[in-house]
Amino acid sequence: MKIETHEEILNEVLDEIESALKDPKVLISHQRRLAFLLSFGAINILEIYFHTKEIIKEGSKINHRWFRKKENKVYEYLQKQITSPINSIENINQILDKIIKIEEKRDELAYGSPVKEEILQEKINLFFELRKLLKC
Repeated sequence: MKIETHEEILNEVLDEIESALKDPKVLISHQRRLAFLLSFGAINILEIYFHTKEIIKEGSKINHRWFRKKENKVYEYLQKQITSPINSIENINQILDKIIKIEEKRDELAYGSPVKEEILQEKINLFFELRKLLKC
C-alpha cells in the first residue's frame, strides 16, 4: 500500500477519534468503533513510519494480530516486512510496547460488554503517544 493511502486512513481514524471525544455522550457509546479504529490506526502509523524510513518491503502488510503474540514473534514477523534489522530502528521497544497495549483486549472491546471509560481513554492516549513518538 502506498504511503498516501496509509495517511488517508490515519486521517479518517483521527476524525473518528475526534468525533468520539467531542460527543456529549460518553466514550462507551463509541467503544466498538474505537476498538477497531485504534488498532487499525496504530498499524497504519507504523507502516507510515516504515515508509518514511524507506525500510518497508514492497507489498508488505502488517497484521494487527501479530501484536497479540509473544514479543519475540512480533519482532520476527516485523523483520520479514522490512529491509533493515528490526533492532536498529530507533525506539523500537517503545513503539512495539504501545502497539501491543493498544491491541490488548481489542476483541473484548469490539465484541464484548461495555467497559469503563478510563480504559477507552487510556487506549486513545496510547494511540496519540505512538503518533507523537513516530511523528505521524
